[in-house]
Amino acid sequence: MKGWSVRGWLRRRTLARHPVDPALWARVRERLPMLDGLSVEQDRHLLDSSVLFLQAKHLTALEGVELDDEARLFLAAQAQLPLLALGDLNWYQGFHEIILYGDDFISPQRHRDASGIEHEWDGEHSGEAWSQGPVILAWPGVLASGGWEAYNLVIHELAHKLDMLNGAANGLPPLHNDMRIADWASAMQGAYDDLNRQLDADPDAETAIDPYAAENPAEFFAVTSEYFFSAPDVLTEAYPQVYTQLKAFYRQDPLTRLRALQAEDPVYSTPDDAQS
Repeated sequence: MKGWSVRGWLRRRTLARHPVDPALWARVRERLPMLDGLSVEQDRHLLDSSVLFLQAKHLTALEGVELDDEARLFLAAQAQLPLLALGDLNWYQGFHEIILYGDDFISPQRHRDASGIEHEWDGEHSGEAWSQGPVILAWPGVLASGGWEAYNLVIHELAHKLDMLNGAANGLPPLHNDMRIADWASAMQGAYDDLNRQLDADPDAETAIDPYAAENPAEFFAVTSEYFFSAPDVLTEAYPQVYTQLKAFYRQDPLTRLRALQAEDPVYSTPDDAQS
């Protein structure tokens, strides 16, 4: 049969076995303003992708986390938004589990400085992504995500997973054939250096984007990915070339979507106290 494939058949069978009540999806969408303005086709694709994601990944809820169907879809829709225009490739390969903590968690950290001295400490984190391992999220951070407020813990940690498709996270995910590494490096490195210059001059500077992005190139990619989807106007004003590269990578244009929403309703204007 022309156009038939095992992959497509399995996809259709999975979706047929796990239908979603339209009222449930409507409640999830109500909690995710960052999805407003998607077309009917995009909305349907996002729902289908979210269902498939939940069948492919195991969500482990630890003490303090209540996971019902709505909560699971709420997480999955945020996870799938970055992949909305990237086709059916297995972008989230390399992990099978998302572990959900009831609050921020303590994680052992290790760093070797330029002198070769190794430092170890316990850090409090709201999320982590391990190479060839699980994604770990603090549930309060997941619940706080989903708006146009320059914060999205789910997208941040899964951006690390995209970054790791090339090996260790270094701020360079696998680019499409129509993208140039030189253009990516110029935009990202220039903005990263600018952010670090501001913080070197004043560690307490109120930078346009979260200063955590200055930690290393991997965090810069993860933080700017958050902004790309949740505060594209802020990112564009601060670092337009970064927005252009992320637009080419994710093959989406959240800024145009947000501007259209703002033209219709001022409630979509970026709040003055937006933070990550």
